[in-house]
Amino acid sequence: MPAYVVVQIAVHDAQTYERYKQLGPPSIAKYGGRYLVRGGATEILEGTWQPPRFVILEFPNMEQARAWWSSPEYAPAKALRQSSAHTMMVLTEGLPSDAGLPPPAR
Repeated sequence: MPAYVVVQIAVHDAQTYERYKQLGPPSIAKYGGRYLVRGGATEILEGTWQPPRFVILEFPNMEQARAWWSSPEYAPAKALRQSSAHTMMVLTEGLPSDAGLPPPAR
């Protein structure tokens, strides 16, 4: 089943965070991940949640996502992110492709 890393980021050192943005993507790709959302515009539909920056990554499964997060390839980027931003991050399991959901409307 696919897995998703959902991230809220508040950057406090933009220069260092720019370096992180260059280092992170190759490690994500190496572990089969890809960006679904990367810092685009957000709009509140309910509640008061206003993430300053929002990212969603998709991985083939939970194991690949965990392997990426703890990998030596991601470690330098992770250190830059942790020093330049306050991050809230969760890993969640997605639905299997045969979950019986109707296809998206077009």
